Amino acid sequence: MRNLNVLNALPRLGARLAAVPAMAAALVAASVVGAMAGGLFTPVTYVNNDAITNFELNQRVLLLETLRTPGDLRKEALKRLVNERLQRQAAEQGGVSVNAEDLKAGVDEFAKRLDMTGDEFLAMLAEKGVAADSFRDFVRAGLAWRRLVRAKLQPKVSVSEADIDRAIEMQGREGSARVQISEIFLPINTPRNEEISRELAPRIAALRTQEEFADAARRFSAGSTREQGGRVDRWIPISELPSLIRPIVLTMRPGEVTEPVEIPNALAIFQLRSLQELKAPPLRNPVIDYAAYHIDGGRSPAALARAAEIRGRVDSCDDLYGVAKGQPPEVLDRSALPVSEIPADVALELARLDPGESSTALTRADGRTLVFLMLCSRTAKGTDEIDRDKIRQQLSNAQLSALAEAYLGELRANADIRTP
Repeated sequence: MRNLNVLNALPRLGARLAAVPAMAAALVAASVVGAMAGGLFTPVTYVNNDAITNFELNQRVLLLETLRTPGDLRKEALKRLVNERLQRQAAEQGGVSVNAEDLKAGVDEFAKRLDMTGDEFLAMLAEKGVAADSFRDFVRAGLAWRRLVRAKLQPKVSVSEADIDRAIEMQGREGSARVQISEIFLPINTPRNEEISRELAPRIAALRTQEEFADAARRFSAGSTREQGGRVDRWIPISELPSLIRPIVLTMRPGEVTEPVEIPNALAIFQLRSLQELKAPPLRNPVIDYAAYHIDGGRSPAALARAAEIRGRVDSCDDLYGVAKGQPPEVLDRSALPVSEIPADVALELARLDPGESSTALTRADGRTLVFLMLCSRTAKGTDEIDRDKIRQQLSNAQLSALAEAYLGELRANADIRTP
């Protein structure tokens, strides 16, 4: 009865999600433009009466530009600032603080990733117009949130020896497993979509039957499997799942549903339908060779027609070089990477495909570019020794990450976020 009540509560949110028009995005854009026209410290957005100013927004845009972040930088900057406000407020309420010594260590740690010292990195940012205090605020928010998550949520993480044994059994050298999953992708590509999706996601994650999950997928999912109730028909080897999702699936039983997992432009929720153990040795650490041909126009009829025309012309990834001949090099990307290094949304699409098959489910550049994605091949990279401590840490991190994401979604759903 509880699951039916949860499902019956979904249509109200689903109607709001389905009714989110372009007007909502236009209103958000207009508010940001208006803030730009105002003073330097004019509030752009309030988060529980805590103002995010035009200065902070501009500073974050400059930081994202410096770090070469793709996409709509103002939208991404505002999203991150709102999340950080919520994280900071929660940390303050939880009595979590960051002292000057920890903050300096955090700055140094971030700079080390770029082979720089903290002082060198701050000097480089200053040349780009990013104030040192703006970057320190960014680091402080991240440190406080991680400490709060560990203090509040780590006690809820539980990885048993049986969980580790199960993980080893599934991905061990003498046997493996493959799974059938269903999926729901809730869009977070606009502030309004994100607000609704984060409110809807925990209710979908509470579903347990395949019928309820399939019904929710048909009504709310933005994925390519929506019409088939979110069902991915292909058996997917555990080793081919993205590293973000694999540890979660390893401890699930058929019928269980994951917590929401954030991927580019969406919250992904998965249900394990079936699990099948295999006697044959698994393909260990597979390297995925794939190609992505980019088509202007997003999901417009013209772009989809162009993708269909290409699909009729190519039998292998090598054929795409002829399609891209005479065009800018960035039109066609060809990569051969371990699953762990492939973007999560791309890895999920590739997991559905056999060599020579293609997908047009993904877009880039805020929906303006359609991705014609093609799987070239899967090959084994090699074998690893079984490390129980490493597997325990992977399972723990996956659980903690899922709990933290759900907690942030709860904070956002309960917050008063408004544009003046």
